[in-house]
Amino acid sequence: MADTSTIPQAPAPPAPASAPDSSSKELVWHGANGQRISYRATAELLPIHHYETGALIGMMFMISYLAQDGTDDRPVTFLWNGGPGASSDMINIGGLGPHYVPVRGTDHLSNPSVYRDNPYTLLQESDLVFIDAFGCGLSKVDPSFDAKTIWGVDGDASACASGVAAWVQKHHRYNSPLFLYGESYGTLRNALVFRLLGERGVSVTGVVEQSSILDFAPTLSGNDDYYLGMLPLYAAAACHFGKAGAQSAVSEWWDKAQSFADTTLASAITQGDNLSTETFNDVAQEMSRLIGLSPDFIKSRGLRIELDDFRAHLLESEGKFIGRYDMRYTSFAYKPVQGDSEFFSGEDPSMDAINSPYVSAYLRLVQETGYEVDPNYNALNFKVNQAWNWAHQAPGTQGMPIVPDGSFDISCALRRNPRAHILFIGGYFDAATPFWNVRHDMAKLFLPPELKAQIQYRVYETGHMTYADDKVPALLAADLKAFYGKCTRALDD
Repeated sequence: MADTSTIPQAPAPPAPASAPDSSSKELVWHGANGQRISYRATAELLPIHHYETGALIGMMFMISYLAQDGTDDRPVTFLWNGGPGASSDMINIGGLGPHYVPVRGTDHLSNPSVYRDNPYTLLQESDLVFIDAFGCGLSKVDPSFDAKTIWGVDGDASACASGVAAWVQKHHRYNSPLFLYGESYGTLRNALVFRLLGERGVSVTGVVEQSSILDFAPTLSGNDDYYLGMLPLYAAAACHFGKAGAQSAVSEWWDKAQSFADTTLASAITQGDNLSTETFNDVAQEMSRLIGLSPDFIKSRGLRIELDDFRAHLLESEGKFIGRYDMRYTSFAYKPVQGDSEFFSGEDPSMDAINSPYVSAYLRLVQETGYEVDPNYNALNFKVNQAWNWAHQAPGTQGMPIVPDGSFDISCALRRNPRAHILFIGGYFDAATPFWNVRHDMAKLFLPPELKAQIQYRVYETGHMTYADDKVPALLAADLKAFYGKCTRALDD
């Protein structure tokens, strides 16, 4: 036999990706008036490949709830949270999945918490697929892939669009109307995925944007739109705590503040120190009436009230500060002797009240399907968040990437798919993603009436996690039922 040890050998083909972990369980959802839905809960990892190179990015975790008496043309909704770096646990167990952890006003939830059948679940309208974006939750980036290329606005959106396509292909749901549901940063992701799926031949029927942030320019220091967007929120919080708007409903006081922001404050704040002293004083007086802080304090800030200032000062006389995700929540103010004020300003009682109970309930729920969760489960990956590449190549631009503004992506996608519908929902007390700003973002697009008619807006007396409320889930469920009905009926026109 000839010696072939020195003959160059062809490289071995790459080993196929290991079969994704998967587990399922048959369950029954029980609703009001004897309602029942038999469904299959499936927790699985799907291999996701780079759209352009075909390289394996990693295994994307999804947990789906599929009605067993449904047909292959039942709507399917893909849901994700934000961060960036946040898993889908909160949007699942908080209010849209078949089980939820109910809240009790603004009380701090006990842990371990109890979850129960969710009378407001979106499963009544659609099959549901909750997705963990790469870098968080139970999704896993392959060791051979450079994770930094998807830890950014455009790379993340492309990978998530591929995730949607992979799930549709595996589960043979090409006949189903597809919906996207995003929360917080997930609304920017939604905007890009909406456009990308269309470019890849996958049509989207409806998009739900909960607690939206599309244009990130107001997050930059000194941006006037930041202060304009915050004012109605400050007014809502002041009204809630009895510091302003006596005898007024929160919605009425919000509307007054929004009108003031759109007109008087917008004119004043853009003039800066060119504003006359008389007008400056008048504007400060009206702001004081609306948001409950003293005119002198407002003037000392040049009419520009930062969120941390407002959170610290509204209830300062009571020794408390208020929440960011939901300004109705309060906690005791830290004392300077405790340490760094910047560190403590990052605390948020509205997150502290629900986060751990939600996570522990969610992990129990996943384990009930038979899927073994990672003991180092990371609901919010700050490493990913801090490493995020914020550059976005907006549609129609050829130069340097810019600060992301997803409203341009929505406009582009909607022009190409004018039958799609979009629903923006938000909360009067959500200081993380002010509702004023998304209305402003969409208004400045000057969409034609035919496309504007495809867009709806709803705002509730709640915070960032819209569903984390006693009363709002019933209102939200009714609005989602109407929205899904409108979208699916339009398919028959």
